[in-house]
Parts: sequence; structure tokens; C-alpha cells
Amino acid sequence: MTTPLSAAPLSAEQWSDLLDAVSAGIGVSAAFQPIVDTARGIVVGYEGLARFEMPAGISVEDLFARARAADRSAQIEARCLRAVLADRASIPANCFLTVNVSPHVLRQDVIRAVWRDHPDLQGVFVELTEQSAIDSAADLEPDLDAIRGAGGLIAVDDLGSGYAGLSRLLALKPALIKLDRDLIAGIDTDEAKRALVEMIGTFAGRIDAWVLAEGIETEAEYDTITALGVPLAQGYYLARPGPAWPALPKPLRTVAAPQPGPVVRDLLDVAPAVESVASAARIFTEHAGVRTVVLIDHHGRPVSVLDGESAHLGVTTDAVRVNLDTPVRDALLRAITRDSTHRYDPLIVTDNAGRYAGIVRLERLITTAVR
Repeated sequence: MTTPLSAAPLSAEQWSDLLDAVSAGIGVSAAFQPIVDTARGIVVGYEGLARFEMPAGISVEDLFARARAADRSAQIEARCLRAVLADRASIPANCFLTVNVSPHVLRQDVIRAVWRDHPDLQGVFVELTEQSAIDSAADLEPDLDAIRGAGGLIAVDDLGSGYAGLSRLLALKPALIKLDRDLIAGIDTDEAKRALVEMIGTFAGRIDAWVLAEGIETEAEYDTITALGVPLAQGYYLARPGPAWPALPKPLRTVAAPQPGPVVRDLLDVAPAVESVASAARIFTEHAGVRTVVLIDHHGRPVSVLDGESAHLGVTTDAVRVNLDTPVRDALLRAITRDSTHRYDPLIVTDNAGRYAGIVRLERLITTAVR
């Protein structure tokens, strides 16, 4: 975001004092906006937003512009993160939290210190704002891996533009893609926007990401994105931000989604899950009938799928992941487009939190799809 510096009548010394105060948390608080599951019309998450007590004539955009000019963005963003995460312990059951951070400050130690002070990020999406500012996703990998290692998930605020934007998206491997207000505004009367959202939904399904439409301001917009199958929604029409944790002010009408036919959940097989390759090798040695073992991390999320040979050689293979409710035909399409070496490997099945739920074998997908 590039915002011109305000002409507000603050001296350089006053600006410095204001940045010091905000960095110390003075006048900084948190608000939370509900995120709705469109299929059920209920709150399933919240976006955490920082709020500031500002001098008259000074906007939040002015504050962040001055912080960037003074090379103090990381300090301000770290204080925002701390304000939002402070209320996390009381979040309603089965709800997630999204927090915002700019990619250009992600590697700063003051930001890393926030994650160190919050070592368990289960149920937290860390949203990378200003995706156009990401010069190299590879540079962010250590910090993104640390967030994922603490149980957190990565979100991005839009698809970016052109091939470079899509390439960055693939490199970031987000679990959540947010569609901003520009794409959602007037979608009920814009066929091109509806087509684009459908395309994004298909793409997101292929990379195992959720889609969230934000900036919903009218009933018609909400009905449209719900009919398009966008699973998550946020905006003033649904609920405004408020103190932890606002409820929906009114019941929401849901639109029955078209029945997709059989889903992966119906074909689930059980395979042992362990946290080390050595443990997998022991299972194959002691149980001759076991064909597949899944390697998981300490949060229960799948890392790799192993057969007897790969387990004993210590070689891991990254398997395709699908959600429990993925239609069988979609899962089959993903399976058969893999490299021929691994085309017949089972697919790993996960729940909505990304935790291991089982496997599904290609032969079961084929026999079910052709019925």
C-alpha cells in the first residue's frame, strides 16, 4: 500500500512521539469481524483488526505511511499482532482467527518475537497483505515454515496479477485465499466477476485452499457468492467489527448447494499415521499386510505418504491432499494428472483443519466415478 504522507499539523518530534506511543501499545486495541460459513450461515472465524486512538486530523493511513518513512513498520505491525492475539484464548470453540502482516516485515526480529511469544498457532491464519510487495517467496520460506511448524496456516489477500502473481501464490502454498471488495462489489450483476470467482474456486480446490469473500455489503452479493459455492464470507452486511467476540446481528439465509454426488469421505481407508520415518519402517517390518503409512507432524497434519520401500530407504514422497468433502470426480482428476511415477499412490484425506483423516486409493476413485 502506498499512501501519501498527511499534511496534518504534527511536527517531526510529535510524529516520533506518536510512533513511540503506538509501538508501546498506548491507544492500541483490537476489534474482531466475524467470518461466516456460507453453507450453514454461522460464524466459524474472526479477522483480528487493530484500532488506534489517533490525534484529530490523523488517519490510520497517515500513521502507517509515517511508520514506513521512519522504517518503523515492523514495530507498529508487531504491536497490532500482539493486540489481536491477546484475546485469542477466549475465542469461541471451533472458530479460527486471522491476523494480518506485511510480507516486507515478516523477517524482522520484532515480528519473529511475536511468534516466539505465541508458540502454539493452532487455529490461526497469518494473512500476508500487500502480496504485490513479495519480491521472492523463497526469501519468506523460513518464516512461513516456522509459522506452519507452530500450527499456523498461511492466507493471502488476493491472487495478485498475471503470471508472476500466480507463481507467487503457488510458491506461498496458502491455506486461505481472500477475495477483496473490488472483486465482490456488484458481483450479483456482473457475469465476468462471477466467472472469475468460479475459476478461483476451482483453482483453490486444486491447491487445497479455502476461499473467503470479504467486503460483502449487500444481501444480493451474499446470495450470489453463496450460490457460487464460496465457502466463507465476511463484510458489513453480515456483521461489523466489534470487541471480542461479536455475534451475527441477524439470521442468514443459506442457499442449498448442488449435490456433487459421492465425496471422498465415502471412500475413506485407514492407514497408520506416525511422526517419524523410522516408526513407519518398523510398522512395515512388523505388519506384512500394511501397504501405506502416512507421515504426520506433531499437529496431526500429513507430511508425506510412505510405502515399504520408501520407508526403509528414508525417502519421503509428497502426496496430493484432498478434503473429506471433495467430490470423487474432482479427486480423481487431481490423481490422474500427477507425474506417472506417483500416479497410483493413494491420496491423503484431511479434515477442515488440515488434520489427517485417512487415505483414498485410486482404484476406489475410479470404480466409484464410473458407476
